[in-house]
Amino acid sequence: MTRVAIVGCKRIQDQLCVACEKCLKAISKREGEFSRYKDGIELVALGNCGDCPGLIMPKLTLMKEIGEYLDRQFDVIHLGTCVVKAKKTGQCPLDFDKVASLVKENFGKELVVGTHPY
Repeated sequence: MTRVAIVGCKRIQDQLCVACEKCLKAISKREGEFSRYKDGIELVALGNCGDCPGLIMPKLTLMKEIGEYLDRQFDVIHLGTCVVKAKKTGQCPLDFDKVASLVKENFGKELVVGTHPY
């Protein structure tokens, strides 16, 4: 089973997508970027990016430390579809390739861009 952490856009979460219902639906239906997990999914963390400009790495570090403390480490980090939309339409400062590289370098984890298709 793959243990997943989702990082959403702080400015969009609970504004346009209340309670992350779309991500939760996609997990349960194995839709969108979650279709890759044939062995099952366990959502172990759900948070936000830390807000602009670029606080995602300190936020991910805290998520990792708390996960280790609670014995709920994640295998993969997903940037929520809300982050993708913020990048396309709201001038989100995240450089997805750079963040993916930093996540790999600092945590040894994969970063997947996107969550659901809705």
